[in-house]
Amino acid sequence: MIIQLCGLSGAGKTTIARSVQRKAAASRLPIEIIDGDAYRESLCRDLGFSKEDRCENIRRLGFVASRLSDHGVICIISAINPYETVRRELKMKYAHVKTVHIDCSLDELITRDTKGLYKRALLSDNHPDKLNNLTGVNDPFEAPSHPDLHLRTDEHSITACTNTLYQFILQNIKHQEAKYSRAASI
Repeated sequence: MIIQLCGLSGAGKTTIARSVQRKAAASRLPIEIIDGDAYRESLCRDLGFSKEDRCENIRRLGFVASRLSDHGVICIISAINPYETVRRELKMKYAHVKTVHIDCSLDELITRDTKGLYKRALLSDNHPDKLNNLTGVNDPFEAPSHPDLHLRTDEHSITACTNTLYQFILQNIKHQEAKYSRAASI
């Protein structure tokens, strides 16, 4: 199974993914986090932040996740993943891909601003530290039209979001197992 998270910077994608991974470890459920920030430092170092590069970044993360998923590892892709077309592309290309929108209001994200990105994006256009490609501020984010799960981190705690995502994963595992056992008995 591949869970592709999507949401703006600071919404809680990686925090929730790590929390779910810790919770799953207690049940010996193998979960690997494919963190967009970490992979941009290695596998995707050659990519910038154009639409084409952002889409290629997600394709590469999806490919890595698919290889692990083929061996029974549940993969959580933690990346902004701003474009609906590439999210749909992953769902069509690989088996058992679910889209989870980690949502938070822009006002709350500006208040949190854990990395200082929103402050830089909101600087005047002529400021030398201006960040010109922050998704959701001065670069587009296409909210998923029909996510498999929608989590609001400005309305619910990380613990509540973790529990909801963990239960979502367990339900989907049971659904997959039931589907395979029906197919095997035919």
